[in-house]
Amino acid sequence: MANPLSSLSQQIRGLRARAEVAAGNALDWAFLRGSLVQSGLTPYETLLSGDPMSLRYYPPPYENAVPLPNGELLKVQRKRHAVPLVLVPPLGVTTESFDLMPHRSLARFFAARGYHVYMIDWGVPERRHATLRLKDYAIDMFSESIAAVRQHSGVEEISLMGWCMGGLLSLMYAGGSGDTKIRNLITVASPIDFRSSGMPAMIGRLVQKPAELVRRYTPLRIQDMNPLSLQMPGWVTTLGFKLTDPIGSITTYWQLAKRLADREFVESHSTTADYLDHMLVYPVGVIQDMFVHALIDNQFADGIMSLGDTEADLSTITADYLAYAGSTDHIVPVDVASKSVELVGSESREFRVAPGGHMGVILGSKAAFEVWEPCAQWLDSRSDIAGVEHKHASAASRTVKRMQSRHRAEDPTL
Repeated sequence: MANPLSSLSQQIRGLRARAEVAAGNALDWAFLRGSLVQSGLTPYETLLSGDPMSLRYYPPPYENAVPLPNGELLKVQRKRHAVPLVLVPPLGVTTESFDLMPHRSLARFFAARGYHVYMIDWGVPERRHATLRLKDYAIDMFSESIAAVRQHSGVEEISLMGWCMGGLLSLMYAGGSGDTKIRNLITVASPIDFRSSGMPAMIGRLVQKPAELVRRYTPLRIQDMNPLSLQMPGWVTTLGFKLTDPIGSITTYWQLAKRLADREFVESHSTTADYLDHMLVYPVGVIQDMFVHALIDNQFADGIMSLGDTEADLSTITADYLAYAGSTDHIVPVDVASKSVELVGSESREFRVAPGGHMGVILGSKAAFEVWEPCAQWLDSRSDIAGVEHKHASAASRTVKRMQSRHRAEDPTL
């Protein structure tokens, strides 16, 4: 028969140990929060260093397997697909979007799935970048990045995958650059129809009539205003994002308090909070273009977007196209994102809905299984070039060998 006093003693010791762990985690969260942040840990090589844009290359992980959010391991595929994958994050966020945590890293996942992974880093805009326009990003910087990808990979055809405005920029590049070597294009939670529903539609409806009156009866033009006089700090982006779910922004700290004894949860919470607290400023020139062409004129819903002296025409896009939306996304609802498949000229085009909100659909704990893996499977059959083995003479392959040699030198057991 079990001794009740012994059982009680064990419970007390367990509670005491749990309390000690919680206290240690609380101290780290309060005074050493940087030690809890797990973002940006995947190794990469910088191929371009511009102002403000740069380009990264993520070689395959040196481990034999990488962790997934559910604790399972994904075996690293050593054979590389010929067609490289270019990840395109949105403006207004850091590059940690696609490398949030080791087990929730989009870049690491696709590198493990057999892809040469590149990521455009839009940099940290400063006041001197306020005059940058959509064309500077969607055409000029984008073209420079893709040229570097092709030189490094040794392959002309590419795949693009963008989240939110990263998907919008990818569509603009594909429809406005004249690049005919885009084989595959994936967008996730990218706004197209700004009159449909959700926050963009609400703002669009509020400003459309006043904007039409201003255009008709005054000489005032938003795009003629000096961007330097309108520049806002990055915390405005953070505040705007958090206000889309004010209750959730508060209750997440209640969840933290309840789970302080769970180190993994505390690290996850701290990493996500750090990411949200360090959002970046949008260049005012980009805001001006988006405000006029997207919110007021809703150009993209007609398949056209003005980009300075040129325009992006979605009907000219012939790449195989896959679009996703989050089922509970209040920023870019399903009907706002779904319009794109009607507008592209692609023969192969598909729209899917996955669980999650605007951020959760691409960065959440379910994203690896509901979006990343289905995207990888969709790309697999579209990312090999018939009759062509991916040669080991490209700069990408040399980078892989160099980084593998470095890791073996650091750990001979690999």
